[in-house]
Amino acid sequence: MVLPGISEWSKLSLARQFALAGGVVMFIAAIAGGYFVTNQIEAVVVRNTANATALYMESFIAPLSQDLATREDLSEGNRAKIGALLADTALGRRVVSFKIWRPGGLIVDASNLAVVGQRFDPTENLKLAWQGEVRADFNDTGDEEDVAEHALGLPLLEIYSPIRDIKTGKVIAVAEFYEIASQLKLDLIRARSLGWVMVAAAVVLIWVSLFAIVMRGSKTIDRQLAALRQMASHNLALRLRVQGAAARFASVNDQVLRRIGADLHDGPAQLMGYAALRLDALQAQVVGGKAKADLDTVQQAVKDSILEIRNISRGLSLPDIEQKSLEDIVRGVADAHTARTGSAVAVRIDLQGAAASIVVPAAAKICCFRFVQEGLNNGWHHAEGRGQEVRLHLHDDALRVVVLDQGPGFSALPVDFSVDEAGLGLAGLTDRVEALGGHLSVANRADGPGAELRMDLDLKGAV
Repeated sequence: MVLPGISEWSKLSLARQFALAGGVVMFIAAIAGGYFVTNQIEAVVVRNTANATALYMESFIAPLSQDLATREDLSEGNRAKIGALLADTALGRRVVSFKIWRPGGLIVDASNLAVVGQRFDPTENLKLAWQGEVRADFNDTGDEEDVAEHALGLPLLEIYSPIRDIKTGKVIAVAEFYEIASQLKLDLIRARSLGWVMVAAAVVLIWVSLFAIVMRGSKTIDRQLAALRQMASHNLALRLRVQGAAARFASVNDQVLRRIGADLHDGPAQLMGYAALRLDALQAQVVGGKAKADLDTVQQAVKDSILEIRNISRGLSLPDIEQKSLEDIVRGVADAHTARTGSAVAVRIDLQGAAASIVVPAAAKICCFRFVQEGLNNGWHHAEGRGQEVRLHLHDDALRVVVLDQGPGFSALPVDFSVDEAGLGLAGLTDRVEALGGHLSVANRADGPGAELRMDLDLKGAV
């Protein structure tokens, strides 16, 4: 089974992820469980068979081996009786070989006379048999003393049975029998097969049950994700509609402000100018200190009104910027501010890569114009125009405009965006920026004294 990579894996549904990962885990669990179960079955079957055979053989061998309680080897008569017992009898046809062990690995009697009197290193089963346990191995004839039995090529059950003293119950010898186990071999094959089938069936049943649950949950999650995606798409469409409406409202509002500024300049400002000219003409005709003083007061009020109307109309008016680039707009606002206030403005433009060729929406241009205009006006009023600077950075569709000064900065942050009497106000400017999906922030400069007004705008959303 080839598992997908991380990128392909993340694209799979939960059900398929569980099917693959759970399948691998279940397969490993089935292999481990199968080996454990079959080994346990084999151990139990071999042990039970060995116990039955050992009990059966002990009833014949133990009485003939009692002289080992008082001497180191068997008498010739007992050896002959044991040999006759296992020769040409039903028992002999089942037990093809035997050995009788004394302590230290000494063989005192055996069907293979060539090993009688030899010593061999005790095996683990032989050591445990000396402790009184019945031990057995199936088809394990690889020991040094098993050469003759191994040459038979038969499935053999090797059984170690302790021989006890009838009087004291002490283990005086160990009888080792090699029983032909063809039927046991078939029984073990069937038991192993049944064990593997049961384990595999259990694992498959568990996997199928869990997969059904995960599949149901996965389908529920998929439906919910589809509903969420549909809702997100709907919300995005609504947000774009609202954002577009806000941008169009801002554009209409700018047009209204432009018209009001033009009306103020062409209407009340002209009438007030005419009134100022008539007052200048009447000044020579007025005689008397009090009347002249009143006329001077009225004349000064009219001139102040004209100046204020012009300043208001200048602030409300909006130049034709739709055909201009962002760089031209920023530099134009900075130059106009310098000409009006006498305060120099440094301009830094950073257009990375193909940013210079990006088509900037008209709403974004107007917003940029108003932002720089308001930022410079605030810097002129609150920082007395010291160290004013405008930075424009455009990379891909990310636009950032920063207006800085070297004034006293803000004593407390966040700043309350109240309406500024000298301009359109940061509160209105914030609404304008956010209407285009951007963000406006105010902070003290990190590189020295002064304030920083920053606007971040995604041109994709500025429709």
